[in-house]
Amino acid sequence: MPHAEPPVAGPAAKIDGPLRIPAATREHPVWLRVGALLDGVSSSPRADAHIVYDRRSILFAGADLPPRNLIADGRSAPDLDLPGFTLLPGLIEAHAHFFLEGGELDLEKRAAYLEQSPQQLLRLAIPRLEKLARLGIAGVRDAGDKHGVGLALSRLNAGADRPLMPYVDSPGAAIHHRGRYGSFMAEPLEDFPSPAACVASRVQAGAHRIKLIPTGIINFKKGAVTASPQMTTDEMRALVSAARSLGRQTLAHASGDEGIERAIDGGVDSIEHGFFVRGDQLARMRDRNIAWVPTFAPVQKQIDHAARMGWDAEVVSHLRRILDAHAASLRTAHAIGVTIIAGSDAGSLGVAHGVDFLYELELMERAGLPPLAVLNAATGSGSQRLAFRESFGRIEPGFQSRFLLTRHSPLETVSNLRKPRSVVFDGALLESAGNLDPAGL
Repeated sequence: MPHAEPPVAGPAAKIDGPLRIPAATREHPVWLRVGALLDGVSSSPRADAHIVYDRRSILFAGADLPPRNLIADGRSAPDLDLPGFTLLPGLIEAHAHFFLEGGELDLEKRAAYLEQSPQQLLRLAIPRLEKLARLGIAGVRDAGDKHGVGLALSRLNAGADRPLMPYVDSPGAAIHHRGRYGSFMAEPLEDFPSPAACVASRVQAGAHRIKLIPTGIINFKKGAVTASPQMTTDEMRALVSAARSLGRQTLAHASGDEGIERAIDGGVDSIEHGFFVRGDQLARMRDRNIAWVPTFAPVQKQIDHAARMGWDAEVVSHLRRILDAHAASLRTAHAIGVTIIAGSDAGSLGVAHGVDFLYELELMERAGLPPLAVLNAATGSGSQRLAFRESFGRIEPGFQSRFLLTRHSPLETVSNLRKPRSVVFDGALLESAGNLDPAGL
């Protein structure tokens, strides 16, 4: 809409120190102009773009001047003109386990940690929330726990007095077969008379989605998934059908081509990990709109801490081979149009919440994904595909005012997200000057 008397963006002021952005309110929205705007989904940035937002949501984003009715009374130029800055959406961590402390590498301490009560695990998880928000993480998809920590955090998020925290949704306890992999985060299908009854129990407990565990994990000593899948294709289909009938998506822990095959044929919404996925399977994932969350970090951490883990040169060679093949699969997935969503598997051994999500993004770039594709995988791809109950992860009108501002362009390398940056979270400015201490994460 043209302006009879258009606002005028004045000369850009040089910003040397921390940004000073006024807090946005419903009555007084904030208007910024930035050198580059990444909306979370587009294949190129918008140059010299404007954004207007209040405490609750983005009101305008684009290259044109914003309409006058969205600008605070009397305003004729942006609150800040930031030609040297990039603005991008708040990040979405799509695979994390809040009940686990990932930064702890001592196996005995990790085992003792899990001996604590659900109330103690929740008490330790809550302080992570503000740290994640200050890192610029707008939302987290918890990937399952049988202790109810993720569900409790999601209820905290929905409360009237919620603390500074990202959006959290959770499947509650994952679903596995008794005696097979996953007992630390799952409850068995055998506890219920049917797959539909099992899914219904999860939904009744508050699950936002249903987590399935159709396979085991990689045998690092052998360099392969050596255990047969623990769910049949028919079981997968029954669980997925029950979830969809109740309006819930499914995510499937799956590695090894046989288990991945069953997950694809079962019709899940996303495949988590996906090590040893074949090219033809990626093509069918694309055609069936099954997203992939590749989680490089937990395997890379085994290499990073090989001596502490007790791995010899042969095991390390297996790990490198696995990651090289995973990187090739990621490049193929990107080239053919699979929906790629970033998740770190935070909480797994050595993978700290928040800080190692940034590491995951670096690993995706190292694997050959262009920086913008990595950033979209960490923002808009999850926002579009995962059907969260709140709108975040994109710079569009109606989405929450949660975003990052940085003078260190992540389009050069996503590692620049580790450098000092500013986080706007629900309209308020949070300084995030490179605080990447993994303690307690």
